[in-house]
Parts: sequence; structure tokens; C-alpha cells
Amino acid sequence: MIPMPRRGIYRGVDGIDAARAMRDVADVRITAKPDQLLLPLPEGASYLGFIFARAAAPDGVERALRAAHAHLRFAIDPERPVLSNAQINYNQQHG
Repeated sequence: MIPMPRRGIYRGVDGIDAARAMRDVADVRITAKPDQLLLPLPEGASYLGFIFARAAAPDGVERALRAAHAHLRFAIDPERPVLSNAQINYNQQHG
């Protein structure tokens, strides 16, 4: 599972091909969708995606997962709150 590092709007990811090319990595699947609001655990209920690895020993799998994850660079923009009309009117009147 690829955890969400912070709350924000998911824009994309670089490094998937490099992550897939790592020894013992079977696949990398990104399940987050562009423009999706990311909510890290415990508020959120999903992950950015998944890295699948297979090796002869558990420590080999762990090394492969960590190495693949290190290649992934996620673009996450800060969340911009949307103000209601009442909030906009209040802000305009009260500076």
C-alpha cells in the first residue's frame, strides 16, 4: 500500500517506470485519480496505490518495496477551500 503523505489534491506521479524496473518488483498500480482530494489515514479510507513485489525471502520483498517507493514522486497541491456566498459576503462586509 502506498500511503498518502499529506492532505491535498492529487495531480499525478513520476517515477512509475523506474519503480517497476526495480529487482523483485512485479508491478506498481496507482489508484488515485487526478484532481482527487487525498485524505491521509485515519480520516481517509484509501491509498495512493499499491506496489507488488515477490522475492525468495521477506527481507527481499521489503527491500524491493522500499526501493520502488523511493522512486515515486507524487504531485499533491494544497487544498483550496471553497467559500459559500454567506462567507464571501461576511468577508466583504467585515474586511
